[in-house]
Amino acid sequence: MRFNDWITHHAAVHPEKPALVLLDEERTITYSELSRRVDRASRWLGELGVGPGDRVAVLAPNSLAHWELYFATAKLTALFVPFNFRLAPEELKTILHLARPKVLVVAPELCAAASDGAPAATRLFGLGVPPAGIDSYEAALMAASDAPVEALPAGLDTVHQVLYTSGTTGQPKGAMLTLGQVHWNSLNTGLATDLTSQDSTITYTPLFHTGGLHVLSTPLFHRGATVFQMAAFDAERILAAHERYQITTLFGVPTTFQMLAESPSFQRTDLSSVRFCLCGGAPCPIPLIELYALRGLVFRQGFGMTEVGPNCFSLPPQDAVRKAGTVGRPMLHVAARVVDASGAAVPPGAIGELELSGPVVSTGYLENPVATTASRRDGWFRTGDLASVDQEGYFRIAGRSKEMWISGGENVYPAEIENALATHPGVSEACCFGVPDPKWGEIGWAAVVIRAGYAVTSETLLEFLRQRLARYKVPRRIDLVSELPRNASGKVLKHYVRALMEERSSGGTS
Repeated sequence: MRFNDWITHHAAVHPEKPALVLLDEERTITYSELSRRVDRASRWLGELGVGPGDRVAVLAPNSLAHWELYFATAKLTALFVPFNFRLAPEELKTILHLARPKVLVVAPELCAAASDGAPAATRLFGLGVPPAGIDSYEAALMAASDAPVEALPAGLDTVHQVLYTSGTTGQPKGAMLTLGQVHWNSLNTGLATDLTSQDSTITYTPLFHTGGLHVLSTPLFHRGATVFQMAAFDAERILAAHERYQITTLFGVPTTFQMLAESPSFQRTDLSSVRFCLCGGAPCPIPLIELYALRGLVFRQGFGMTEVGPNCFSLPPQDAVRKAGTVGRPMLHVAARVVDASGAAVPPGAIGELELSGPVVSTGYLENPVATTASRRDGWFRTGDLASVDQEGYFRIAGRSKEMWISGGENVYPAEIENALATHPGVSEACCFGVPDPKWGEIGWAAVVIRAGYAVTSETLLEFLRQRLARYKVPRRIDLVSELPRNASGKVLKHYVRALMEERSSGGTS
């Protein structure tokens, strides 16, 4: 079975069909060419001693190398580990030592940070023109043979990739995804959206994220379709590419859909080829759905997460307005339930914790059995999300019990920010939470108590965080307070903190 070798199959069936179009380079990679490059990557990695279970990491904006290494590691039953290139140096060092990659492929501008943070045993290779002392990835790849490489035996339970996501403790957790998880997610996505080999999408969301990898990209590769790729979001270029190439699907989060709609080119761009817009990360506002409907574009609201899917629910276009605010029904190969604290099902309309099961659930967290055990209950994955299900079987996400918020499609966890603030000598304690924002969906606020004798300002603390956290994690605002309200057990009452800060804000968030 070709669970770990899709590209060889598609190269044989339609060798000259575009597999990947790199819009930043105006370069088209056919399935035949991609297959040859994957074989080169497989041989090169093998010569470096990469075998089953070894980790091959990428630290770069979206690139051709991501997919070459993705499919090469699948053939070798090694682990593909894409890192968040937005991480601050200290965050990167932490995650590199957690993952311990045998090979690390890095963008030129990140080579210095990677070299400083990587374990001594990690072999470093640079994309493009790397700085002196760093071997060239492209030169190494071209030196390898492109003779066909036979994929090693693999099953649906073979772990193939590790996607790192911060936990509520602020420590990164590496979700282990199997070949089966990606296989079933591809089937679910194809069945729910009627994907065919004639479909296409633009992937501009980062490939270290399950959204970039698995919402539409891998399902389309599974179908032998075409993925257009950009290194970053650019509304004008995305619209122009849709018109030029007649791309059939459009994935994004509410923030990016809003930014596209605000583009000067939105109203005049021919988007008649788009079969549907797939929105994730947060509920899509009804006014935005209606605005796109005026252009003849329909939305499919979805919901998922790195550890499950990510395509777990789907709201069909015909229900986009009638059931606005819901995420639809579970996809075919996903089971979902809403339960109380004891694990008993709650009645329709009642709020409880959302739990999921099925072949799309990851096997757990890399070298973190405690977190793996905590995420399971009686064979179900505990999402930590609060939800309800109505009489028709439509699910609605009510909140996140883990206190996470989503900013521009990126998960942000308050404990990680609070822990970073706690390292400042002038900070006594801190409390962080997310608040609604019309552009980003949600942004972070923080309330901080300053130690006596320290002269610390809000801007000082924001700059302190910018040196230690990725920028999307840094709160938009920090308020200095004399104390944080607590309950009888000493736990900070975040809802009181939020109310106090909103009262102080005089109606603004900036």
